[in-house]
Amino acid sequence: MAAVVLASLVLGPAPATPITYVRGGDLYVSTGSVEKRITTGGGFSRPRYAPGGGQLAVIRNGQLWTLKPDGTAARRITTRPATGPSWSPDGKWLAFASTSCTGGPGVYRVAASGVSKPEVLFPRDCRGEDLPDETAPEPVTGALADRLRVDDAVAWSPDGKQIAFRGGECDAVYDACLSIGTIASGAERMVAAYGGGSLQNRGFAVIPSWRPDGTRLAWTAYQEGETAAENEPVHVVELDLTTGRKRTIGVPMDRELTYLDANRALVTAQSTTGSCVTLVDLRTGARTPLHPGSQATAR
Repeated sequence: MAAVVLASLVLGPAPATPITYVRGGDLYVSTGSVEKRITTGGGFSRPRYAPGGGQLAVIRNGQLWTLKPDGTAARRITTRPATGPSWSPDGKWLAFASTSCTGGPGVYRVAASGVSKPEVLFPRDCRGEDLPDETAPEPVTGALADRLRVDDAVAWSPDGKQIAFRGGECDAVYDACLSIGTIASGAERMVAAYGGGSLQNRGFAVIPSWRPDGTRLAWTAYQEGETAAENEPVHVVELDLTTGRKRTIGVPMDRELTYLDANRALVTAQSTTGSCVTLVDLRTGARTPLHPGSQATAR
């Protein structure tokens, strides 16, 4: 898979639905052609609209906050270091990743109202254990693949029963993996793995996203194979959860997919001028660059 970088950035018409994204560490929102900056000071990442669009969850300087879609009424939900939040379908809970009792990445949930103590969901064996100290991880710098490799964004399934996340029980066998965990039982299902076992490759699968009907899961992937021919730069993979078939969406260097519906998605693409929020037609592959920025979420 050869890397493809857009030679220029010619912006197209944006969807009428509000889209929030990150540029220079702050949040911007667009509705059609109208764009507005809604935060200042930087440090913002991974915005996610609540069901109904009345709130945004966001990571701010390594902690979980909520705010209104216009940037007002910001409120810290927990002091525990957090990454990659996701709303429950009923809007009552927020899932996020933080260090677990094992020392590896774990998944927690906390009431979106911020009035409850975070509760461990995964690993299952950490349920009921004392919460680890609130120690912030060291910031990750370097190349794009190095930064993405440890991105612990999580994704709550549309039916509310499962959460997709980086790592899991499969970490005991593989160097990197992606799991789907069932909340009620704590059982996990591995959907992607790199290195370890019989695999002689290296890579990662991160930043999962569910299609609104719950039948497909997409994520950002990267692979260094046994030979140069097996190398795959950063790209987006989609898994059909019914058939088990996988396909690549978009072009190399696409990442951070979020579905608008069954036929359209937003990705972060790469241009010569930087990252660009791009609309992708999942049926035809047609692409429409929308705004400079990354990590888009749609109401």
